[in-house]
Amino acid sequence: MASPSLQRGRISSTGNCYVVTTVTAGRARLFVDTANAQEVIHWLRASDDQGRTESVAWVVMPDHIHWMFYLRQTPLAIVMRTFKSRSAKAINQLNKTQGALWQPGYYDQLQRDERQLMTEATYILTNPVRAGLAAGTNDYPFAWCRWPPP
Repeated sequence: MASPSLQRGRISSTGNCYVVTTVTAGRARLFVDTANAQEVIHWLRASDDQGRTESVAWVVMPDHIHWMFYLRQTPLAIVMRTFKSRSAKAINQLNKTQGALWQPGYYDQLQRDERQLMTEATYILTNPVRAGLAAGTNDYPFAWCRWPPP
């Protein structure tokens, strides 16, 4: 069960920017498999295509994702529930597995200062570098940002 503290003070406000982090169940390193990582990316993009979000940046790490987006008309909880359920179903089908793919809940941070957006996007893009998965921001295949990397 997700920690109630993650929901304390949560605001779902359309038009605002959020950074969300969600982790795989048991911190399983499912996304070292390219097909699994690409499936997650598909569902991040689908959220944009279906009008729920407008992504700014994202990174798919081996056992979690960071996703920065503007919330459109769909409440934050529904965006996350939809993304997690659809990506889990697809990855379970791909791997012929069953069960939870994601830990319950997610961590979200409402971006209140437009000047911080580039800082947050840079943090997301450099996550694989800090983790030793890539030498530079252009070297990691499972990251994207609408702005050029630093």
